Amino acid sequence: MDGKEHKLFIIAASVIPLLGVVAVMVLLWNRVFGWSDLVVLAVMYTIAGLGVSIGYHRMLAHRAFRTHRWIYDAFAVAGTMAAQGPAIIWTAHHRRHHRVADKDGDPHSPYHGGTGRLALVRGLWHAHLGWLMDEKLTSDPLRYCPDLARDRHLRWISRHFVAIVVAGMLLPAALGFALTGSALGALTGFLWGGLARIFILNHITYAINSVGHVYGRRRFSTPDESRNVAWLSLASFGESWHNNHHAFPRSASHGMRWYEPDVSALVIGTLRRVGLAWDVITIDRARQEARAEGLARAGGGRHAAHQPAAPMAERMVDPALTRTTGDVE
Repeated sequence: MDGKEHKLFIIAASVIPLLGVVAVMVLLWNRVFGWSDLVVLAVMYTIAGLGVSIGYHRMLAHRAFRTHRWIYDAFAVAGTMAAQGPAIIWTAHHRRHHRVADKDGDPHSPYHGGTGRLALVRGLWHAHLGWLMDEKLTSDPLRYCPDLARDRHLRWISRHFVAIVVAGMLLPAALGFALTGSALGALTGFLWGGLARIFILNHITYAINSVGHVYGRRRFSTPDESRNVAWLSLASFGESWHNNHHAFPRSASHGMRWYEPDVSALVIGTLRRVGLAWDVITIDRARQEARAEGLARAGGGRHAAHQPAAPMAERMVDPALTRTTGDVE
């Protein structure tokens, strides 16, 4: 998928689901809506949401845990159904973001448009969706995620991205039909569990890039503008504890207090307890406090001095470039 094809897909993935939401609203207005549609929406939102949060983000981009091949592939396919881009490309963009967050080279920072309110609005739009429409945007997978580019399963999943997205919209139609036994149930299942689900989930994800770098609280003085956004935590499966995540990118848990709900961390923890996940990266309270003190002394924010880690491909060639903290990706 080249830059132009990617831009066209993002436009389609943004506009068509919106039309689906409008259609859903019309049907709801006319009382053509039932419990089955809510079930289909909840099921598909959870599958795709965990696919992005656990599969794309914590498993592929940050290697926060290891698991069996079939579970690994299942999470990658579930993330693909979210229609946010092929797994390998998504990961390359994300690793690049962490390397230079809110600095030159960050593909979706909201801080590259000058100063003032208008610049902030432009920046929020760019970080939320605008960056995905840049035909020249490229984050070389061979540079940022050579580990995934070598994986034949992930190459197959990425190559069949559009087909998997389509399957992810037909699945809720089949589920709607199974629950109601009617063509109308299949149609509303497609609208709610397919189009409306893509629209809602993707904008929740995009809000982590935009809102999560402008509004919210900062526990750690990271050299970027990441924020913890509590009100997005449940809908994002814990992804919105974004400042925590930027302080410890490889942590399997983004919520670091009992009052920071993180559904994805609970799922990973459950997989570990039943023997389906291992090498789960956890951060104890002492390490959190030491990190917070060190960052506070250095000073944080996007203007803070920061020496980015070398991309993975360069570190694989020269081990001396590997950071000792283990928190690069």
